[in-house]
Amino acid sequence: MAPVQLYVYDLSNGLARQMSLQLTGRQIDGIWHTSIVVFGKEIFYGQGISITGPGQSHHGRPLKVVELGETALDEQTFEEYLSEMREHYTADKYHLLEFNCNSFTNDCAGFLTGGSIPAWIKDLPSDFLSTPFGAALRPTIDAMYRRPTAVPPVAAPSSAQPYSQLTSALLQAVAERAASGASTSASSGTSTPSTNTVAAPVQISTNLASFESLLCSHRAVVAFFTSTTCAPCRMIEPVFEELSRSKNRGEGKISFIQIDIDVGMARAVAAKYNINATPTFLFFLDGKMTHELKGVNAPELRTQVDLLLYQAFPPHPHTTLELSVVKAISLDPILFSQVPALDIVRDKLISFINTAPLDALPDGTSIKDDLTNTIFPWLKLRFSQGKPSAQAPPTLTSRFTQIIATLIKGLSVNSLFPLLDIWRLAVLDPSFAMGSVRPLTSLLTTISTSGTSILRATLLTLLRLLSNAIGSPSLARPLLVSDPQAKAAVTGVLVQTLLHEDRLVRVAAASVAFNVAAWAQRGRVARLTGNGTSKGDEAKENEEDEERDTEIISAVIESINKESESEEVVHRLTATLALFLRLSPFYEDQLLPLLEVLQARSVLQSKLNGEGGLKVIKEEVRALIQDVAEKLCV
Repeated sequence: MAPVQLYVYDLSNGLARQMSLQLTGRQIDGIWHTSIVVFGKEIFYGQGISITGPGQSHHGRPLKVVELGETALDEQTFEEYLSEMREHYTADKYHLLEFNCNSFTNDCAGFLTGGSIPAWIKDLPSDFLSTPFGAALRPTIDAMYRRPTAVPPVAAPSSAQPYSQLTSALLQAVAERAASGASTSASSGTSTPSTNTVAAPVQISTNLASFESLLCSHRAVVAFFTSTTCAPCRMIEPVFEELSRSKNRGEGKISFIQIDIDVGMARAVAAKYNINATPTFLFFLDGKMTHELKGVNAPELRTQVDLLLYQAFPPHPHTTLELSVVKAISLDPILFSQVPALDIVRDKLISFINTAPLDALPDGTSIKDDLTNTIFPWLKLRFSQGKPSAQAPPTLTSRFTQIIATLIKGLSVNSLFPLLDIWRLAVLDPSFAMGSVRPLTSLLTTISTSGTSILRATLLTLLRLLSNAIGSPSLARPLLVSDPQAKAAVTGVLVQTLLHEDRLVRVAAASVAFNVAAWAQRGRVARLTGNGTSKGDEAKENEEDEERDTEIISAVIESINKESESEEVVHRLTATLALFLRLSPFYEDQLLPLLEVLQARSVLQSKLNGEGGLKVIKEEVRALIQDVAEKLCV
């Protein structure tokens, strides 16, 4: 019996642990790479299958060693298995999310021990890669196995990307570790790495353990049983790969698995499902086989894949409605980018600092100096002079964030509005926004628990700051999903201000509500169209929040009902309601009964008839109200 170990490496060299919370709002402890260690050798997948002495690969010493058990197989049997696997685990098939080093080690673990690698590695969060930070990281990790001779260049972040020097540092760390493999890793005679784009997400299974693991992790699975000498299999394989590209949409809902019965212990998989001929396709829903298709029949294969998707993920009832006006709503966030008279704002903020108790702001002098000599000059350069390339350097970002945190604690709530006004501008800069998660949470908590009456100026600047923050890819997810305290505070502030007596406060609150709804709607549309989540500025399916949506929708309908002054408020709130309702996963079971109780349809129609003191005049607003009332509220 030979021991089997899993060597675990962090491709980010610890930077993911340090930076992930700040950059993405989620704590990611590492970007895991794994190797199998058995028979005195370390085997891993990247540029094909590579073999080195334990701990002697270009990844260095493992961060962790996981004991996977023992194998009863001999070394020669395992060598034969690896020889067969090389035909499948080639460099050009590497796929960051679906077919990577961890796919290989999981397959090997199943072959050697009948088990699998730990879930915390196998289920490395794909939502990390859907954030702007992850989107920037992905090309470099892909490149590490497709460019064997040079360090993959790290692209300089543009003004539109929220990465700056912090992101570049992590990208460079990953790139350098990748490039070191060209000279230190032992070649295993694998194929030359491809320079084409990443292959279609077809997963390979060579044993029953890995196959059952894939069944457990996907609701819908299409399994393709093939064999080396099967000519018909080669005819249908391109269709299978094309389907994997076109149907494997959104967030990996459906898995396409290829099982070559001549490789490894794949015959055990075939035997379990009574596969006696190739090609054969099996279709699984929630782990149970629903259909079997034998032979080369491309039209039927396409039909069965579509049927499986329909059964697993039936289309939303709104997909059959004619909602042209609702669909025409721009999903871009509402941003408050007007630059105030910065000198006046500076003087007002400094006057509040001067009148604060000394024990509340013991370092008030240094704060005033930094505001005058560093922060405001950058704000003028970046916004007043229209130079978006003047990104905030890390030292300025760090100091400004410290000042914000200190002033939130040291100033009274109603003395914060000058600070909130410049913070509102600063979060429009992506390089600054990503450091604002914690101070924003602190601000919201302070305001929601202050127990004092909040002045109009403070509420206005707070809501405009929130609108810009939720419009930022770096901040939307932490504020709306990741941080429960922040999420509750955002919802609480929003519900209260939607019914405020001041019109401008209601306009700003409606803007925040719209941005929350647009964030959710962008994710729903992406999943419907199959575009997935590429920018990170949209809600993933597992981030849908019934409680949040219900609470905000209730406040929106009440606000529309009571609005007697502003057609603009009614317009924004109706658009917000439309985006919360359309394609909502809670629509039929939770939201429709709520709409009936709140008489949402009658409330909307009253604004067309002039009931309650306000009659909507603009045709585009009337058309939107009619669309929402007659099609989404019934």
